[in-house]
Formats: sequence, structure tokens, C-alpha cells
Amino acid sequence: GYRFRLVGITSFMGVLTGGVLGLSFEPFTPTVVPGAVPYKTVYDSGAAQIVVKVPTTITPTELEATLQQAASNLLKPSRLGGIGVTPTIRARSIVHEPGGVSNLVYLGQVQPIREPGAEPALNIQVFESAFDILAQSAPELPNNNT
Repeated sequence: GYRFRLVGITSFMGVLTGGVLGLSFEPFTPTVVPGAVPYKTVYDSGAAQIVVKVPTTITPTELEATLQQAASNLLKPSRLGGIGVTPTIRARSIVHEPGGVSNLVYLGQVQPIREPGAEPALNIQVFESAFDILAQSAPELPNNNT
């Protein structure tokens, strides 16, 4: 009886110690990139697809910084994915049209470059045509300066 209990307790403590040690390698503080705007992760497959929501007032330079920050915080070596599958983070916003119709507008995406020593390590794409859609859907603000 006592031998089996001792083996069980020792095994459990070994697993617990290994788990805590494994967590110590990953920092809990998120990376902050200057110029990035707050984003919210709305979809994460756990493998190769992540979608983040950004405000409709974002500019292309803010989007690039935000994608860089999201990649730093969400693309980890522990992310699952098949061989030859590159993880992708896509940034999107929602455009509300008359009649209660809402459309998703994908503004850009970022993928890591898998080649060793590649500089830059991220492939950031900003879809300029999507910003035209955002500009068209923005409500006209009254000009109180006149």
C-alpha cells in the first residue's frame, strides 16, 4: 500500500514541477509595439488561422504596427500546424451598411517567414483597397468650424 502511494505522489509532484517549469519559459507580459491600436482576437483555430478585430478608424501605419504586435503576441513556436502550413493573422473590421447589413472588411495580414535568417522575420501585407471601403462607409461628420 504505502509504496504505491509514494510512487503516485512522487509522480504527481514530478508532473506538477514540470508544468510549472514549462510555464516559466513563456513570458506572461504581452509585447507592446509603438503606434499599435488595441485589437481583439475574434477567431483562433489553434493552428494556422487567427483573426483580430480592429477599429474602423485605423490607419495603414497603425494597422502595420498592430499586425506586428499581434504576431509577436500570438505567433508562438507552440502553435500547432501541419507541415507546410504557415500561420496567418488577418485583421478585419466591420462595415455597417444601410438596411442592417454588416460586411467584414479584411484590412491586412501577417505571416512569419520560415527561412532561417530572413530579415524581416514577418511578411506584413496591408490591403489599401480595403481602406477605400472604410473611407466610403464612414459617416460624414458635421463641420462645425464654419
